[in-house]
Amino acid sequence: MAVPKGKVSKARRNTRNSANFKATAPTLVECPKCHEMKKPHEVCKKCGTYKGETIVEKKEKTK
Repeated sequence: MAVPKGKVSKARRNTRNSANFKATAPTLVECPKCHEMKKPHEVCKKCGTYKGETIVEKKEKTK
């Protein structure tokens, strides 16, 4: 049975695990209605539409 000879430090463990991790920017697409950048397959945060249908009613801010 394989048994480690000594404790693996956090730095050594994290260095080994970081070889498989790559930070990438999220994919963004343009909303067809308001032309705001949004994540694909999600409701637009600005206008509240998804696939041409209004899903979330946006409230207007009043002062």
